[in-house]
Amino acid sequence: MVGFDKILNIYEYIRPVLDIAILAIIIYKAYDFISKTNGIQMIKAVVIIAIAYGIAVFLRLSTILWLLKLIAPGLVVAFALVFQPEIRKLFIRIGQNSWFAFGNRSKHTYVDAVLIAADMLSKQRRGMLAVFMRHTKMDNIIQTGTILNADLSSSLLMTIFGKDTSLHDGACFIQGGKLIAAGCFLPTSDNYSIKKTFGTRHRAALGLSEVSDAVVLVVSEESGALSLAYDSKLNYDLSLTEVRKVLENLLEITPEEKVLEDTVDEQKVIG
Repeated sequence: MVGFDKILNIYEYIRPVLDIAILAIIIYKAYDFISKTNGIQMIKAVVIIAIAYGIAVFLRLSTILWLLKLIAPGLVVAFALVFQPEIRKLFIRIGQNSWFAFGNRSKHTYVDAVLIAADMLSKQRRGMLAVFMRHTKMDNIIQTGTILNADLSSSLLMTIFGKDTSLHDGACFIQGGKLIAAGCFLPTSDNYSIKKTFGTRHRAALGLSEVSDAVVLVVSEESGALSLAYDSKLNYDLSLTEVRKVLENLLEITPEEKVLEDTVDEQKVIG
């Protein structure tokens, strides 16, 4: 019982801090929700009415106080009607927030966007070359293409690689959820052990992996096979699951951490 009393005493000390911290989080989250919708106008309206009421109380403006109290019920109804779309959006956003989502979710949602496009292009026998940037700066290579700085999406990748556009034959550079550039020319590998049947895309992917820490995803135009090049090695003909696992591992690590090599069969590693 003595130990329990100690815990209670400690709790009494930290309770005010915990109370303030939880309240601060709730207020911050509420503002974050509202600021991403037109609901910020709701806050402005409430603040203006509250200021008007405060001034009336402070200055003892009895007529204004009487008027505000008289129209208060009508203001509440009008407020609900005028801002009904914003209120609905607010509750939808609350319901969709990750606080209420259960189960594991991928930390790299942009990877899924790339893989959806890669899978579709693979089935259509359309080639793709996607560079996932990590730490090495490659401004000189990026400048060989067209700078986009666009939000990454599978539809955008399909537009670039799904048709014979001017950007189709080059590589696109991806960092986080952004498509930095497209139509970039990569340095090709001088590795003579690579199969002669591999085309320019595979040689370019391997070449970039030899001079940087980037991870390069290749979709073969001839066979539709998915490959990954990183750490001066080309991992050929991987399944979509293998590609996702390798990408999520490699894009999560720091330079000091060991890369997990056992995510692909050793027989598929070339170089």
